[in-house]
Amino acid sequence: MAQVDYPEPVKVLIAQLKRLPGIGPKSAERIAVWLMQQGQEMTGAFSGALALAGETVIECRTCGFFATEEKGCAICDGPSREDSVMCVVEQPTDILPLERSGAYRGQYHALRGKISPLDNIGPEDLRIGELAARLKAGPFTEVILALGADVEGEATANYLVEILQLSGSEIQITRLAQGISVGGSLESADELTLFRAIEGRVGLQEFSDRIRPSEKL
Repeated sequence: MAQVDYPEPVKVLIAQLKRLPGIGPKSAERIAVWLMQQGQEMTGAFSGALALAGETVIECRTCGFFATEEKGCAICDGPSREDSVMCVVEQPTDILPLERSGAYRGQYHALRGKISPLDNIGPEDLRIGELAARLKAGPFTEVILALGADVEGEATANYLVEILQLSGSEIQITRLAQGISVGGSLESADELTLFRAIEGRVGLQEFSDRIRPSEKL
């Protein structure tokens, strides 16, 4: 007796959902079944939104953030941005937390990944050439490396520092401060976090000057 299975269109949907990052076979099956149970109103809106995003959203050729042909890039075409500072991030999604913090209003450059030999990702697979060209052509005086604190992020940061130094550039290279998070305790911090917290320590007056008046005690 043949084994009962989902209709072919549902099986195709499950197969496509499984290709998404973080979605396993069981999750893909649950999502597909849920969509089918919602009916045409939900599936039609979902497929329409997906098709629209796929047809209109592109990668900004300059910074690597999401853009559209109609409205361009909200960052590169946005008003009142500091043109002398460049913040380098791994993925375009890393730009949003920095923007929402309100602490940075300069330019960005998304590498689209990080150097990872185990995943066969080398410097040539990233947007490093585009970064070097922008820094050479633009009026930049500082590059902020806002990369991950893992092994791959450190390797990528070190590579970028080496490239900039070999190019003879006089651009200042900085990294995001790392250490104890707000509300965190020493007991829960690992050795590397504590090391960076000590190395990146600041004076009390400097710390007081950095925080907003509403945050002062």
